[in-house]
Amino acid sequence: MKKENMQIYTDGACRGNPGIGGWGAILIYADHTKEICGGELETTNNRMELTAVIRALTAVKSTSTIDLMSDSQYVLKGINEWLPNWKKRNWRTAGKKPVKNVDLWQQLDALSQEHAINWVWVKGHSGDAGNEKADQLANKGIDDLPSAK
Repeated sequence: MKKENMQIYTDGACRGNPGIGGWGAILIYADHTKEICGGELETTNNRMELTAVIRALTAVKSTSTIDLMSDSQYVLKGINEWLPNWKKRNWRTAGKKPVKNVDLWQQLDALSQEHAINWVWVKGHSGDAGNEKADQLANKGIDDLPSAK
């Protein structure tokens, strides 16, 4: 049985790009809310945006219908527009170069097929409560790293 109306907000952050990075996500279902975050010492903002979505979808325990909100055009265009052609071209871009972050794109591709996902772009830093909280969690992921202290 599919769960209905699960909402997920995700965000990534990077101090320096590349640099120290963090990711955050909020999962909301009925009256339950789960917040998750983490970080990496040497990464990029795009990797953190992708990681936030991957970690959020990994935390979903059963096949679900999900509204997934992100302020990352990279993630949303990648999943909705670029991914099918990358797969047809054996993970190569239109310019025949290897797809950047292919390891994460392949994980996201597999995870996204387990759920019915409505991908929603939200404008970052514009007062959307879920996006603001995901941003706070991404920064907490950086702050919690040992070298960030």
